[in-house]
Amino acid sequence: MPSISEADRHIIAEIEAATLRLQQAQAAIGKVIFGQDIVVEQALIAILGGGHALLVGAPGLAKTKLATTLGRVLGLAEKRVQFTPDLMPADILGSEVLEESDRGRREFRFLPGPVFCQLMMADEINRASPRTQSALLQAMQEHHVTVAGLRHDLPRPFHVLATQNPIEQEGTYPLPEAQLDRFLLQIDVPYPSLDAERRMLFATTGAAEDEAGEVLSAAEVMNAQRLTRLIPVGEQVAEAILRLVRAARPGPEADAFINANVAWGPSPRASQALMLGARARALLQGRLSPSLDDVMALLGPVFRHRMALNFTARADGHSIGGVIERLARLIG
Repeated sequence: MPSISEADRHIIAEIEAATLRLQQAQAAIGKVIFGQDIVVEQALIAILGGGHALLVGAPGLAKTKLATTLGRVLGLAEKRVQFTPDLMPADILGSEVLEESDRGRREFRFLPGPVFCQLMMADEINRASPRTQSALLQAMQEHHVTVAGLRHDLPRPFHVLATQNPIEQEGTYPLPEAQLDRFLLQIDVPYPSLDAERRMLFATTGAAEDEAGEVLSAAEVMNAQRLTRLIPVGEQVAEAILRLVRAARPGPEADAFINANVAWGPSPRASQALMLGARARALLQGRLSPSLDDVMALLGPVFRHRMALNFTARADGHSIGGVIERLARLIG
C-alpha cells in the first residue's frame, strides 16, 4: 500500500477542516431557510464550484432570502437588483460622470454599479431586456466590465444568484440558450413539506425572527474553492460524466430516442459543471473523492437548462425531466 506524503496529509487536513466549516455554514443557513436542504446544498455547490446559479421557483419560496442569508453566512458583500424592463446596462455595471475639480479641471470618474459585489442577487432576471441581460452575463463570464473603453475588474469571489418565476411569463424576455449555459446549476425550488412549513409559520410570525450570523469569511470561501479543485476524481466517475454528456447530444453517440426528441444537448460546460459539482458535493459531505451518487444528484441541475426538446417531443408530452431520468439509467 503506497504511503501518503506529507504534502497529501496537509491537503487532507485542510479538506477536513474546510468540510467542518462548510457544514457549520450549511447548518446556519438551514435554521433560516426551512425545508430546502437540497436547495441550500446546491447553492453552496455552485459557489464552491466558482460558478453562478439560476433559482427557479414560484413566488414566496424564500429565493431572495436564500441569497441574502448566503451572503451573510459566507461573509460575502451582497447586493440585490430587481430586474425590470426599463433597467439599463449602466444601472448594473456603473457609468462615468463628468466632474469638475476645485481648480476647474474637468474629468470623468467611474461610479461602480451594484455588480461590484461578491454575491449579487439578480431578481427576476428574465424581466430585463436582452441588452441588460447580456451586460450582466458578460460580467459573469469574464469577471470584469468595460465602460467607456476602460476595464474594471470585479471583486473576488464573484457569484450571481439569479431568480426566475416559472408561473408568470407575461412581459418577460426568456434567457437565450447560450446565456443559460453560463449558469453552473439551475436549482429548482419546490414547495416545502408540511412539517417544514409548520416550523416556518411559527418561526416567522412571532415577535422576533431568527437571522443567521456570519460563519465564514470571503477568504475562507476562496480557500474552499481552491480545495474543491484539488479533490481527485476517479476514472469511473470521469467516464460516467463524459458518457452522460455525450449521450445527451443528438448525433452518432446518442440513441434513437435522443435523436428523435432532443433539439440540442449540453455543451462541454456541462461536463465541467458535473465535474466541479461532484467535487464540491464530496467536500460538503466530508469525502475525499466524488462518487457516481454525486454525479446522479447533480444531473438534473446541470442538464435542465442545457437541453431543449423539439416540437414533436413537446407535442408527444415528453419533458426534459423525463429525458434526464432516461439518461440517468445509463449509469444507474
